[in-house]
Amino acid sequence: MGMTKNELFEILNNGFSESIIEIQDLAGDNDHYAVKIISSEFKGLNKIKQHKLVYDVLGEKMGYTLHALSIKTEVPEE
Repeated sequence: MGMTKNELFEILNNGFSESIIEIQDLAGDNDHYAVKIISSEFKGLNKIKQHKLVYDVLGEKMGYTLHALSIKTEVPEE
């Protein structure tokens, strides 16, 4: 199972257009990642709602294809 870094990037990039997305493979097993997403879509949302947006974009992949995901979200500086 698992997902490549490129596959994860494509999913997140499709869900958060015009965003900065950084991905780190934490264990080298295509199953544990850390992501940082800087997106204007997070403006006005608290961290819980920002992270929920990320989980919504990932859908069923989280928990099945991906085992662990560390999420950091930010709003771009204006």
